[in-house]
Amino acid sequence: MDLASPVLNATTALLAHVSAAFKAPLARAVVFGVHIDGHLVVEGLLIVVIVFQLSRKSYKPPKKPLSEKEIDELCDEWEPEPLCPPVKEGARIDTPMLESAAGPHTTIDGKEVVNFASANYLGLIGNEKIIDSCVGSLEKYGVGSCGPRGFYGTIDVHLDCEAKIAKFLGTPDSILYSYGISTIFSVIPAFCKRGDIIVADEAVHWAVQNGLHLSRSTVVYFKHNDMASLAHTLEKFTHGNKRAEKIRRYIVVESIYQNSGQIAPLDEIIRLKEKYRFRVILEESHSFGVLGQSGRGLAEHYGVPIDKIDIITAGMGNALATDGGFCTGSVRVVDHQRLSSSGYVFSASLPPYLASAAVSAVNYLEENPSVLANLRSNIALLHKELSDTPGLEISSHVLSPIVFLKLKKSMSSANTDLDLLETIAERILKEDSVFIVASKRSTLDRCKLPVGIRLFVSAGHTESDISKVSSSLKRVSASVLSDHI
Repeated sequence: MDLASPVLNATTALLAHVSAAFKAPLARAVVFGVHIDGHLVVEGLLIVVIVFQLSRKSYKPPKKPLSEKEIDELCDEWEPEPLCPPVKEGARIDTPMLESAAGPHTTIDGKEVVNFASANYLGLIGNEKIIDSCVGSLEKYGVGSCGPRGFYGTIDVHLDCEAKIAKFLGTPDSILYSYGISTIFSVIPAFCKRGDIIVADEAVHWAVQNGLHLSRSTVVYFKHNDMASLAHTLEKFTHGNKRAEKIRRYIVVESIYQNSGQIAPLDEIIRLKEKYRFRVILEESHSFGVLGQSGRGLAEHYGVPIDKIDIITAGMGNALATDGGFCTGSVRVVDHQRLSSSGYVFSASLPPYLASAAVSAVNYLEENPSVLANLRSNIALLHKELSDTPGLEISSHVLSPIVFLKLKKSMSSANTDLDLLETIAERILKEDSVFIVASKRSTLDRCKLPVGIRLFVSAGHTESDISKVSSSLKRVSASVLSDHI
């Protein structure tokens, strides 16, 4: 208390002195008719100090080179940041390694397994005619093209393949891409730009999502395969909006959704497209060579004239058992991509032997339409066999070659669901030599549909293959999901 009194007294005296100074005549002086109060004096001094600090030269310490020892010490202490964040627990993907062709039967770890994990829908992997066409092409053209299509990478077999696909589908023209997944996310940005409107199904797979992102368009998602939701979204954008009439507008859907196995109702989509004046981009990677009386896809399945669809894309790595992709439509649509589609302009063209394989696969489909009947018979049989699988239910369409099984009762999170499904897949492979996969998604994938087990049905599967996968799934799922049924 004794020490505090002098400090308090001194502070009081200082404040009284400052107060008296501001009450002095100078503080109440009148200069050119302006009353100069004490606070104006203080503000003026602050402005002078700020101007002085801003105008003075910055201090630069004298340059002194570091010694060799100091440089070595700094180098030893430096730790670079990692190029990418550490992989989280459970995020690492350890997939089985195939040791033979991915046909209906394949080899994993030296053991033959029944393969329901490869989208070999027509069973053409290992087909002798396709192999012979590839061998002949390799002998004639070599392996690669060593250049993009516009820079000496166009070979006659590319033109033959484009003409074959266009003739098969009944479209004016088509264009080849060297990689299946790059087809759709090159095509969308080639046509859709900033300011355009895209209405897309919420279940589109990652490649479509990436194309939507690269387009920089305004993207709105409607509920999966819900035509009422699509109609409401289109109405919302167009009703009373005169600006919408002057900008490009697209509907983007998949024919068979990779994330659900559902089939898009194309007839209703075309009706809404024409009513609201949108264009349609249709991704047919899982329906080309599968749907329709002759395998010509979703348009043939619904009896819709193919010219009602503005842009069609598909990968050739599924039904045709080759690689690459194509886009088909009007001549104007195709020609635009030859100068504006990044996947076509900047990528080396499709290796000639893969284009030859695609031509041979389409020829096979035209010559052997019974392969489609075999595929549909296998799909129907698998649906029947799996109808009472404990804890799992089929959510895919009865004509989809992707038979999608999801949990009847979802757990606390998608990760928990996925762990259970992967446990089922691992046990089936280990105990019964049947290869199936759970629908694990990238962290970049924005699809919110339930995860599940995907079975890819092939025309090459036998009844015993289907019986084996069905009995194995029932037994293992009953064991793994016993506490959740």
